[in-house]
Amino acid sequence: MSDTITLAAETRDRVGKGASRSLRREGRVPAVIYGQNKEPSAIHLEEKALVKALMTGHFMNSVIMVDGQRTLAKDVAFHPVTDRPTHVDFFRIAADATVTVAVPVVFADEEESPGLKKGGVLNVVRHELELVVDASNIPTEITVSVAGKDVGDTIHISEVTLPQGATPAIEDRDFTVATLVAPSALRSEGAADEAEDAAAAEGASEA
Repeated sequence: MSDTITLAAETRDRVGKGASRSLRREGRVPAVIYGQNKEPSAIHLEEKALVKALMTGHFMNSVIMVDGQRTLAKDVAFHPVTDRPTHVDFFRIAADATVTVAVPVVFADEEESPGLKKGGVLNVVRHELELVVDASNIPTEITVSVAGKDVGDTIHISEVTLPQGATPAIEDRDFTVATLVAPSALRSEGAADEAEDAAAAEGASEA
């Protein structure tokens, strides 16, 4: 489960581009908290604290306490040149809320995959899974086992063990998470073999 992140914030007295630029020069990042049918709150955060939180790797799928309010980060804007954060949108959530989050996927048991042992390649279709989960129990990552998988096999969401209470946001199909494919060298050799077989068969029929 992702740890709760806490960020100190101060209320913004002024809004607009000029005020935002002034805050950034002071090492602050403008932000807004919205949702739950309440008025949006214009705030600003310490840039160093925000960058530290972003570096955890799970900022976008963690509960974040901001200015005493329980939130999820919905969007972080970055400067196109310096890559410094320039604005953050937070969404208020209740303690018992159900939320949709993107959770990173990690693959395990590679040494137990016959396909990988023979040189196959794991083709990851979804690096993240959109899950509907309890806001108090957001997983940091989802582990997908490739044990027993051979070249040509497909891993569907129905094969993935999800945390208790978590369900896929996509409910209308058993979508693909990853496939195990032959390396290009093997594929080209296979195509050449097929071509030779076809030519031999053609020659035999002409004879």
